[in-house]
Amino acid sequence: MSLNSYLFVPGDRPERFSKALATAAHQVVIDLEDAVAPEAKIQAREGLAKWLQAGLPDIDKPRILIRINAYGTPWHEDDVQMVRASSVTRVMVPKAEAPNELADIAARCGADVSLIALIESVAGVVQMRAIAHEKSVTRLAFGSFDYCVDANVEDTGRELDYVRSQFVIESRFAGLAAPVDGVTLSIDDAPVIAADVAAGRRFGFGAKLCIHPKQVEPVNRGFAPSDVDLAWAERVLAKLAENPQGAIAVDGKLVDKPIVDRAKRIVASFTH
Repeated sequence: MSLNSYLFVPGDRPERFSKALATAAHQVVIDLEDAVAPEAKIQAREGLAKWLQAGLPDIDKPRILIRINAYGTPWHEDDVQMVRASSVTRVMVPKAEAPNELADIAARCGADVSLIALIESVAGVVQMRAIAHEKSVTRLAFGSFDYCVDANVEDTGRELDYVRSQFVIESRFAGLAAPVDGVTLSIDDAPVIAADVAAGRRFGFGAKLCIHPKQVEPVNRGFAPSDVDLAWAERVLAKLAENPQGAIAVDGKLVDKPIVDRAKRIVASFTH
């Protein structure tokens, strides 16, 4: 199954954890970092640990992901130890900038834990290739708003095109899943959300960070192949089955191996 939507829920609001799991979000990111005020971080961590200890249905365990506090912060080590003592196997690391730090985090979290590296700074972008090749990292995510602040960039349309392309290129080069795009601040404006998802998909992103449950459905829908896509893919594969060794054309266009591979991915996404 493709993981297309990552829904944040504040780590100090345990009453919202189950509600987030009741949505169609593919991953629920319990956030101990930006969503929690410094004075509430210890209580949030302790509350999350108790909630996890109470037990989760097996079907929900793979959907839980924890965003810990950044490497070097006062709360980081205790966050890592909480993860190690829990059944959580996915961690989002904010402010990812150094592959050696990610390796250290993974080692301390435990052998079964994989990392999503949230790149939010110029330093992180510069180190992206090394980060993507760190063996504990399974996906890259773009913290676009923090990046804009760090780089002194105003994102009004195409200012982040170069950086977005790097996420896609380095993810592909490292053999990772397509990267996770940054958040959209609009909550109720479905056309804006849909447009942002479509733009990310065209760039090669495969998922998106969500800050509200209302964003989940349009994000999932936007990244899922459409019925039109499926019909096209099935026509391609049908033609290929008729003539597996020769050149084929579909809808008046020549079909080569990359097109066939794309058609296979689309069909597979509908059947898994």
